[in-house]
Amino acid sequence: MPVVIGTIWFLPAQATFLLAAVAGVLAFTEYRAIAKALGAEVPGLIGGTSVVLVCLSMFTGNSLSDNIVNDQVSILPNEVYLVLLAALIVVGAVAVGRGRPGPAVLADAAATIFAPIYLGLPLGALAALRGEIGSKGAEALMSPNSGRIVVLLLLVIIVVSDSAQYYTGRAFGRRPLAPAISPKKTVEGAVGGVVFGTLATAIGGHYVFVTPMWLLALLGVAISLLGIVGDLFESLLKRSAGVKDSSHLIPGHGGVLDRIDSWLFAAPVYYVFVRFIA
Repeated sequence: MPVVIGTIWFLPAQATFLLAAVAGVLAFTEYRAIAKALGAEVPGLIGGTSVVLVCLSMFTGNSLSDNIVNDQVSILPNEVYLVLLAALIVVGAVAVGRGRPGPAVLADAAATIFAPIYLGLPLGALAALRGEIGSKGAEALMSPNSGRIVVLLLLVIIVVSDSAQYYTGRAFGRRPLAPAISPKKTVEGAVGGVVFGTLATAIGGHYVFVTPMWLLALLGVAISLLGIVGDLFESLLKRSAGVKDSSHLIPGHGGVLDRIDSWLFAAPVYYVFVRFIA
């Protein structure tokens, strides 16, 4: 946490991108191991490069005004489409080059293409918010338009929601939320996470965005719920692969993928909100 906060707050926006890219590569290695346990072979060079390039494309993408063509707004920078299209072609060509027909062909290709979408896009979106929003705002460090504040607010929301899920679940949890995926998660814990995550969004967002409180509350509900879904999705992948943690890189906490799973689903909706609604 100190490394993440320190990088976002004290270092240039490029450092946040580098941190996101490193996290993406580490998470990809864990994702690749999970995919292999599920019977899908993900080429390391193709998949890892795609993750980094998609992350970079999001970070260096054109400004919003540059993405308005014929009164239509493009949600993703054009470079992202190019990277995904290139990845699609390369993955298909590699599959043909192997010349091994079988049911694993589609699984391998799908798992490879899914990697930059699952990992590169959300991490790149966070880096883009840190850089692009910050470059548009005032020079003051605490400016409401500062990318530092924008990104750290999401971090606070997710931490508050995750903590509330844990403590509310421990205190009041009775009904399992998804027993086949994560037996320890409860409905009561999820409700607590949504409630406190929404409060954190409404209170924090009031000082960061010029947005109606009801819209901030909706954003808080979406971020909290998607954080839970992201956590459960990664748990589903691990349980399907028969592993407890994505890796043992962080003692006592599992792997990088275990630490960012909530971010991966919450970041996209936050990115769309900040860039097009706030």
